[in-house]
Amino acid sequence: MKRLFLLSILFIAASFSHPLKEGSMTPEERKFAVDYFNKTKERLLKDIKGLSPEQLNFRADTAHWSVSQCVEHIALAENMIWQFCMMGLKQPADPEKASEDKFTTEKLISLVLDRSTKFKAPDMLQPGKKFQSFDESVHAYLSRRDSTIAYLASTQDLLKDHYINHPAFGVINLYHAVIFVAAHSERHTEQVEEVMANPAFPKK
Repeated sequence: MKRLFLLSILFIAASFSHPLKEGSMTPEERKFAVDYFNKTKERLLKDIKGLSPEQLNFRADTAHWSVSQCVEHIALAENMIWQFCMMGLKQPADPEKASEDKFTTEKLISLVLDRSTKFKAPDMLQPGKKFQSFDESVHAYLSRRDSTIAYLASTQDLLKDHYINHPAFGVINLYHAVIFVAAHSERHTEQVEEVMANPAFPKK
């Protein structure tokens, strides 16, 4: 409750102390982003709460990840994609690229969540004991996620005037690139839920 109150104050302060500039988030876009990041965080935390080591490490077969591996991948990607976005922000603004970004926010999220389309994670994002423990991977995820939420609540960066070339979606602005972070975690949270729905998944 206290966190929500503080975020509300940040929204109000940002709205009144800074005139809206071309390329910056609208109040509606800012609220959507913060809400989506919070919603996807809470969904993942609810799913993994109280799971035993046996449950965390259960794999249907060698071709499928465990809950622990999914969370490790989410944590790794959360940080790497964020760094990619911030590198894009350091490049000169280029509003003329707007016509190359073919996605609405809703369409981008829908495509990311479509798990009928498979993507192979690059080696750097493959789970493989890159953290000392499951708790450490969760801590890394929360640290990055909470920092991102605080950034979205207050930033005046012109995210919609900066662009990156996404390996799967092509040219997208940085607002969409940041939204992709939360959508990516939701995609793999759904994967976690599929693992837990397996009839052979260990019971509590």
